[in-house]
Amino acid sequence: MLSGALSCKTTTRGFTQSYELVFDSQTRGRRRGNQNMDHLPDNNSRYKDVDYWDERYKTEQSYDWLGSFSKFQHILENHVKKEDSILMLGCGNSSLSGDMYVAGFRSITNIDYSSVCISTMSARHSDCPGMTWHEMDVRQLSFPDASFDVVLEKATLDALMVDEKDPWRLSPKTTCFIHKALTEISRCLKPGGRFVSITFHSPFLRKRLYARTEYNWSIKKFSYDGGFEYFVYVMTKGEELSPEDAALEKKLLDDAKSPPAKVTTLHTEPDEDFLSNIDL
Repeated sequence: MLSGALSCKTTTRGFTQSYELVFDSQTRGRRRGNQNMDHLPDNNSRYKDVDYWDERYKTEQSYDWLGSFSKFQHILENHVKKEDSILMLGCGNSSLSGDMYVAGFRSITNIDYSSVCISTMSARHSDCPGMTWHEMDVRQLSFPDASFDVVLEKATLDALMVDEKDPWRLSPKTTCFIHKALTEISRCLKPGGRFVSITFHSPFLRKRLYARTEYNWSIKKFSYDGGFEYFVYVMTKGEELSPEDAALEKKLLDDAKSPPAKVTTLHTEPDEDFLSNIDL
């Protein structure tokens, strides 16, 4: 999906730049299919702006972040049953729900905070009984407790973090946003239900968000090749964290109570590359 080599300089913002790389490069990568660049935002922070998505969805037909359903279908079908009730978070104009429906998953509730998206996708899939579309904020899900067997998101949480300065220490605003979303996801899962999260974030970053006893779930990690290594996390409601993940939670809680360590800025040669020739 990436049209050419991308590189960013090694600075104290190195992680931030790589953190944003997938969103920026996936959009730019449309050149390969001779598609226009009309939907590329001025800066990556626009990916959190509903107005940006409303405008984009008025003209864009479909786009799949992190690859199509076929790339990770083999993983999903091991954890999601055809008869499961599924909640799709931040559905966008992705073909994922439609592809899953064709594959036999017939109970899919889709939500997105873009009214343009929901109106368009509802009309597009009006001939799919069992598939519904709702304008909704992931932080305030208007469903009763234990409503779904599966909650699924693909790059929705990623979009909330693209302009973070340090992915190891998220801003209080983003931390609060994600915690509210995860709390709602856990609430809406049935006992034994699964939260499936598809992302470009490695366990070093993503488990820091998911490994919390209060969410009442275990964590398993899988990966697939979409031109780049992407990750699938499956959280099962009612199962305990593994000893490793419980230890991670304890460390994070202990670190939060400790005063911040002094940070020493690293100075590197200006021509040193960090992440280059990544083909998405």
